[in-house]
Amino acid sequence: MENLDQLRALGLFDSRVPRYTSYPTAPVFSPAVGADFQAECLERLDPAKPVSVYVHIPFCERLCWFCACRTQGTKTLSPVESYLDTIEAELAHIAVHLPRGVRMGRLHWGGGTPTILPPAMIHRLSQSLKAVIPPAEEFEFSVEIDPTMVDDAKIAALKDEDMSRASLGIQDFWDKVQKAIGREQSFEATERCVRALRDAGVVSLNTDLVYGLPYQTVDTVRASVEKVLSLAPDRVALFGYAHVPHMSKRQNLIDEATLPGDVERYHLFCAASAMFQEAGFDAIGIDHFARPDDGLATAMRKGRLRRNFQGYTEDTCGTLIGLGASSISRFDGGYVQNAAATGAYTQRIDAGTLAGYRGYCLTEQDKLHARAIEMLMCDFRIDSRTLRAEFGDVCGALAPIHGTVAAKFQGMAEQMGEDLRIREEGRPLTRIIAAEYDQFRSIGATFSRAS
Repeated sequence: MENLDQLRALGLFDSRVPRYTSYPTAPVFSPAVGADFQAECLERLDPAKPVSVYVHIPFCERLCWFCACRTQGTKTLSPVESYLDTIEAELAHIAVHLPRGVRMGRLHWGGGTPTILPPAMIHRLSQSLKAVIPPAEEFEFSVEIDPTMVDDAKIAALKDEDMSRASLGIQDFWDKVQKAIGREQSFEATERCVRALRDAGVVSLNTDLVYGLPYQTVDTVRASVEKVLSLAPDRVALFGYAHVPHMSKRQNLIDEATLPGDVERYHLFCAASAMFQEAGFDAIGIDHFARPDDGLATAMRKGRLRRNFQGYTEDTCGTLIGLGASSISRFDGGYVQNAAATGAYTQRIDAGTLAGYRGYCLTEQDKLHARAIEMLMCDFRIDSRTLRAEFGDVCGALAPIHGTVAAKFQGMAEQMGEDLRIREEGRPLTRIIAAEYDQFRSIGATFSRAS
């Protein structure tokens, strides 16, 4: 209880801070940085370095109430087919600026529901991508899958296109929770999907769970974790539900009175985390778990764990090209986000331009702070030796922040020479501590709760 009181005093249950899947975070992006900057960054790419590609498929047959992603509902495939036309046109615009020889090291389809695509559209999209950015020799392709929106034919099409990892949305298996968040999904349907993926030869399986949902208790979360463990996933993401109805209107359908309180949320996470670690999973960063032989766990042990818009990853590609409405591209020089609404995105592409409409140009100081924050989020430590190798003596500018953090979070974080380390008991505060290195934290944006 003493530790819980200290965590409370240090802001765990009051603070709202970024998840730091990028730095600076998206609220800092400006319309002053857009398609022209996007074109310049594409033209400067080094063909010797593979890039990652993310494709956003914003369509869903059902709109889950808890979700705050950029999605739209559809009961027909007509708008989906039109969207693929626009993706192909966007690829044609990008091809004009790409240096010859650029290859794709990673490909991820997210949503929305990518598995809303029937087999013919799966092949069409994949082949269109590969025609413009061919796969590198070492290529990984991952897809977010709704187990209720996939069948053997879709899985076969994805595997034919070299899918190596599937990420299954589960959230929670208790039907009372599922009804309260507008996402009914039986364990049997999920189990069938897992079996089909394994039978097809998919070698890596990720599952997503969410804590902090309506009606959840420690006992019900433990029951869901037991079912997840029976599916034998290779890695698990355990996300805290962000209740932001001011950003996602559909969340108004969720009764706030049914949501667990701050301390309850913390206990839900601790209970699930303990079960995964007792089952032999390694804890990865603040909210992921992986089997010791999984690539994510290997990257953590070797100090190569990274964090991007999809969360924790072993992807070391320096460039991420985002395709589709609202997608964000990451370049060495900064970030560019495509127009967020599907109509606005389509309008830009139809006008013959790239889709970037806002972004941010990184300074060397930004890059230093970004790397320091990533180190905290991945390794719970800022390693000055590594930073000095990357940035030179300028990394000394972080020393005063180290001192402030060590004093403010006494017992939870400690300064060791030019390094800073978050102690194990302080790891629930990682996002709050990372925010101390955020030069833009006073912009007034509203983020999700730290717990």
